[in-house]
Amino acid sequence: MLSSMIDKAFIQLNVKATDWQDAIKVSAQPLLKAGKIAESYIEKMIDIALETGPYIVIAKNVALPHAPPDAGVYQTAMSITVLEHDVHFGNPDNDPVKYLFCLSATDSNSHLEALAELVDLLEDQNFFQLLNQARNRTEVLDYVINKTKNR
Repeated sequence: MLSSMIDKAFIQLNVKATDWQDAIKVSAQPLLKAGKIAESYIEKMIDIALETGPYIVIAKNVALPHAPPDAGVYQTAMSITVLEHDVHFGNPDNDPVKYLFCLSATDSNSHLEALAELVDLLEDQNFFQLLNQARNRTEVLDYVINKTKNR
């Protein structure tokens, strides 16, 4: 399921971001470009984080930007963004963030299996090592496909 949500074009390595808001914008760009989300979805992800705090920082160095489907989701998808330099979201337990997994979901349930697969990946230190050392998107996508296939 997760591997079907991620396209090679949705993987970004060594991306520059000036702050957490810019990091969210950057992480959402591949989904916007592919027509998976509207610009309003990006704005809503930032607005929600401003209103509720950095709840999207779900683990050490990891953020999962997302918003409700009615904020402008056209298709369920996920991007993977590795920042060149980490940024602070204001989460004292898990800052700074270097990895963003931007999620667009068309409803509240259909992506839950994919999130379970993502949790497995986030518990895999080899995955983070790959993200830090990968020179191309194919390496990352192949790892995700192989890891989730054997789940």
